[in-house]
Amino acid sequence: MKSFKNTFIILIVSLLAVSCSEDFLEKAPLDSINTDNYYQTGEDAINAINGAYQPLQWPKLYNMRMWTSDIMAGNSIVGAGGGDDGRETQDMANFVTTTDNAGVLDLFRGPAPGILRCNMVLQKVPAIDMDENLKNRILGEAHFLRAHYYFILVRYFGDVPLITEPQVPGDDLRPARTDKNQVYDLIIEDLTTAKELLPVKSSYSSTDLGRATKGAATGLLAKVYLTLGDWGQVLTLTNEVATLGYKLNENYADNFDVSNKNSIESLFEVQYTGDAGEDFWANENQASWLSTFQGPRNSGMVAGGWGWNQPTEEFVNAYENGDKRKAATVFYNGCPQFDGQDYDPVYSLTGYNLRKFLVTKAVSPTYDNSPMNFPVLRYADVLLMKAEALNNQNKPTEAEVPLNLVRARAGLPAITDKTQAQMKEIILHERRMELAFEGQRWFDLIRVDNGQWGLNFLHSTGKLNASEKHLLFPVPLKEIESNPKLTQNPGY
Repeated sequence: MKSFKNTFIILIVSLLAVSCSEDFLEKAPLDSINTDNYYQTGEDAINAINGAYQPLQWPKLYNMRMWTSDIMAGNSIVGAGGGDDGRETQDMANFVTTTDNAGVLDLFRGPAPGILRCNMVLQKVPAIDMDENLKNRILGEAHFLRAHYYFILVRYFGDVPLITEPQVPGDDLRPARTDKNQVYDLIIEDLTTAKELLPVKSSYSSTDLGRATKGAATGLLAKVYLTLGDWGQVLTLTNEVATLGYKLNENYADNFDVSNKNSIESLFEVQYTGDAGEDFWANENQASWLSTFQGPRNSGMVAGGWGWNQPTEEFVNAYENGDKRKAATVFYNGCPQFDGQDYDPVYSLTGYNLRKFLVTKAVSPTYDNSPMNFPVLRYADVLLMKAEALNNQNKPTEAEVPLNLVRARAGLPAITDKTQAQMKEIILHERRMELAFEGQRWFDLIRVDNGQWGLNFLHSTGKLNASEKHLLFPVPLKEIESNPKLTQNPGY
């Protein structure tokens, strides 16, 4: 696995890098490397697709911004060091986001390097004389990753520039936004192609485990159709995933055990090795920020421990009695020890801290070397998508089956004899507790009932500033200033 994650050589950086401090789309690299001469061998193709994964690891996406969406969704508060620490996230969570918000800018720009690298692979690799099975796998990975990057963008911003080929001098480097329906069309096309080209997870060697698979593409396509409300497609695709060998881990906490990465429940994870390289804060960093940022502040429980993402009392009180996921997800007064140490509520502004992604000092002795992966899609999510699809087809009794598989693992009693309306709330609650702090809750809030369900929830927790305009982020001011073709989302 380490060889897959670390194969990102200087040549690829020079060849494909997009600046994270400049515009959404960058000009072609003005260096001496000829991309036509580079893409000659199967090894070149492997290095190129490895580079297409890396932006997922960066702070602009899964090493920070994606998990901070749970703060915006009301599961937690920033916490941290107070004052201006995390101010941009505080503003997003308080729904006073402006067009110059740094977190919004990160999310708008974060997928761009990955999209460019996928486009390069899709353009250049077909012409390489190499093993056809390997070529197809690499092209499948590129289709999956490009869809993944665009799926992030379209849910946060709606209409976005749709770029399907590498930009070169002479192209329109300041494109307008594309209607979100066309963006979804590309996402669906990419994932449909990916699930046909990609192998099943069990076919990968240990050094390649963590790459995109048929199951990952099928599951993500189900999530796309869940977002679009196509319940028939969701049911078809979740049933397909069920034939590919995935199972629930016996214990919920096993999903977040650093020694159990890419487990039997995992469809796709963002990979980390614990290698910070020269700079923990740089994009080349291969170490996870999760334990460092989210460990209880001033506790000494983990290396770093900066106290971000502190669960709210409302969230903790939402656990049903006997839910085994509570002790695996949060620290609370009287909770089980962590690495031989008791938790003290004074470590947090809310009295609670996040436990889910923490690693012990034996695993990560300093703040800059946690190897914890970030879960993007798990089989439990697939089961809950299936339950939601069945219920939306007015089959609440059939929806009980996948729902109760998830609840049984959590130690909770089976749900029976509920109306469709009751099951809707139960399934969405189950999604909240099962997938807590995995960057899923915000997307559930904004998709159900065209976002009104989410606004009602946010208002019930005191987030009265949340309004219809906040279902999308603003297009960053810096992008509009540099590209007059970009328009702003309503209300900003």
